[in-house]
Amino acid sequence: MNVSQPHRTLLDHNAKAKIGKRRMQSYTLWIVSGIFLAAVLGIVLMILGAVAVLGFPGLTAATFLTDTQGIAGGLQNAILGTLVLILASIIISGTLGVLGGMYIAIFAGPKVASVLRFATEVLSGVPSIIIGYFGYTMMVVSWGFGYSLLAAAISLAVLTLPYIVRTTEASLRQVPKSYYEGGLALGLTQEATLRKIMFRPALPGVLTGILLAISIGLGETAPLLFTAGWSNFNPSLQLLHSPVAYLTYVVWTYSQEPFAASHQLAYTAALLLILLLLVLHIVVRLLQRKKVA
Repeated sequence: MNVSQPHRTLLDHNAKAKIGKRRMQSYTLWIVSGIFLAAVLGIVLMILGAVAVLGFPGLTAATFLTDTQGIAGGLQNAILGTLVLILASIIISGTLGVLGGMYIAIFAGPKVASVLRFATEVLSGVPSIIIGYFGYTMMVVSWGFGYSLLAAAISLAVLTLPYIVRTTEASLRQVPKSYYEGGLALGLTQEATLRKIMFRPALPGVLTGILLAISIGLGETAPLLFTAGWSNFNPSLQLLHSPVAYLTYVVWTYSQEPFAASHQLAYTAALLLILLLLVLHIVVRLLQRKKVA
């Protein structure tokens, strides 16, 4: 059927109008997205810039070599205490989280996996201060741990456990279960099949979950206030009845003091936390490349 010239011209005009309208909508969306992205980046850069400018003068040798004293001093005890707390909590949550995620992804039936997944989601939504208060009433008081490394590490482990479980499960589920069954059929042991066939491709996701857990643990204060207490001395590595210092306590407490030296120490502690997170991201990226290769 032939289309007359006026009708053809009208159709071409309508098509061009629709294309122009879509381009205008696309350009508008890109502009709006760019404005919001610039606003978010601007806020982040403002925060990081302020912390860097105000905290950098405190990055002296004395800060790393002396302990906190009164309203000022150094941060050696808080730095070492933070590292010890994070390491202890990750040993607990990393072990339980990876094994739990592996069980849900590979061994658990649909109903059991659904229940465990729901429990993990509920646990991830519990406010950190509730976990801290639970740690205080149960471990510090009822079990007699006192303010201690063990009570604080368990509280942080409970807080970070859901993230490791979920990322481990999601990473392992991306590997076809037939690979696991095929490895067993070829005569590999269960441990070798999990390690060589399942975990190798899932490792980047597992490491990402552990990194996320470390990042969350580094930024927490409430659970540690109830379980770790505070100490002006370096961590003794004694598990019970030995309070531990940590950087977030310095940021939270010393920023409220009416002294310039206290404010300087708080900003320096905040800057160190940011630098620790940056180093962790770099280390994990390097580990991922090495393991994948």
